[in-house]
Amino acid sequence: MATFDLKLVGGTVHLPAGPARLDVGVRDGKIVAIGAAGDAGETIDCTGLDVLPGVIDTQVHFREPGLEAKEDLESGSRAAVLGGVTAVFEMPNTKPNTDSADAVNDKLARARDRMWCDHAFYVGATNHNAEHLAELERIPGTAGVKIFMGASTGDLLVSDDTNLARVLASGHRRVAIHAEDEFRMNDREGERVAGDPSSHPVWRDDESAILATRRILKLAREARRRIHVLHVTTPAELELLSQHKDIATCEVTPQHLTLAAEDAYPRLGSYAQMNPPIRSAAHRDGLWHWLNQGVPDVLGSDHAPHTIEEKAKPYPASPSGMPGVQTLLPLLLDHVAKGRTTLQRLIDLTSAGPQRVFGLVGKGRIAPGYDADFTVVDLKKQWTVEESWLASRCGWSPFTGDQLTGKPIGTIIRGRKVMWDGQLANSAHGRPVRFEAVEFG
Repeated sequence: MATFDLKLVGGTVHLPAGPARLDVGVRDGKIVAIGAAGDAGETIDCTGLDVLPGVIDTQVHFREPGLEAKEDLESGSRAAVLGGVTAVFEMPNTKPNTDSADAVNDKLARARDRMWCDHAFYVGATNHNAEHLAELERIPGTAGVKIFMGASTGDLLVSDDTNLARVLASGHRRVAIHAEDEFRMNDREGERVAGDPSSHPVWRDDESAILATRRILKLAREARRRIHVLHVTTPAELELLSQHKDIATCEVTPQHLTLAAEDAYPRLGSYAQMNPPIRSAAHRDGLWHWLNQGVPDVLGSDHAPHTIEEKAKPYPASPSGMPGVQTLLPLLLDHVAKGRTTLQRLIDLTSAGPQRVFGLVGKGRIAPGYDADFTVVDLKKQWTVEESWLASRCGWSPFTGDQLTGKPIGTIIRGRKVMWDGQLANSAHGRPVRFEAVEFG
């Protein structure tokens, strides 16, 4: 009789104490032994590969229900696991908005046995549901509350301090924030130049971001509510957030760490358009400085696909957003290969960090008792991002044609080999992520 259901053998395993060459034993979807000896029903040879804790992407837009021409829960999660991602937090700006218990439960039902990875869904804050958020954030499978301070795709918006304070007063879990100042952006709409997407960061400028971040920090402190500022794009914001770590965590994206306005808009046009915008190379370099200082807590893709037909419209009719869940890990592995950061920092941003920030149960590290979630990578693999590899329904990526070093080889979720060397399992069995705040109050 086998000792384990699954064993990973021969790889370099990245434990909390650091990397080690040893085997890992899995039983009933959990890690049960490090340095495992004994037989297994299935053995995966990881020789020459690195075994990371399962990568968690805490910001994706999979567009279902209502916008399935761009993406749906199946196609978006398929892209995720092909990119080495084991769990995602999905955003509420769908049609209808995910702003009620019925809408959350509808998404959870749609996800069952269709999503390839584990998952949780945000509840969108509105001026109308503020007093109900304390109960909505307690629904099992809910990642928490999301606030849009500035308008983006969809019509979720809480822009004024009075209603922001109402939202922050209702509930206890960490609130995720899209921090752009709606009032300043309305005043600056004239800065947009028709047909010129490079005017996007002129319109949605640094001050729009820093002003919103200052406002939400003040309101959060008054409400004694923890917040998480998403997709930070300016070094000034990260410096400010470093002074408020008792109450605020934050995220950066691979897009803002990789692309720079000077090249991206001439080369990609509206395909480089997202909110908050791709900014200058100096901004990008400043994000790297603060990332290696340890200020950003997590790395999120902000996967936000639109169809080629939509993105081909002349600016500003073109929608903001780009796919990213499948390229999150490859891009960062390439940055590690180029010496911009370390593999240890990457692991912290994509597994341990999400666990700390959001209080995940059983995820975020390779240790006995944790879910058997592993992302297996070849750090030396040199390859090119090709359109045929992309699984997102939108069918494009700003990184198509990029030559990268480092590639996801395997995605293992709760002891099940969901992806190996580009091949998917026979069926999808993603399940809701569990949170300490929901499980234990």
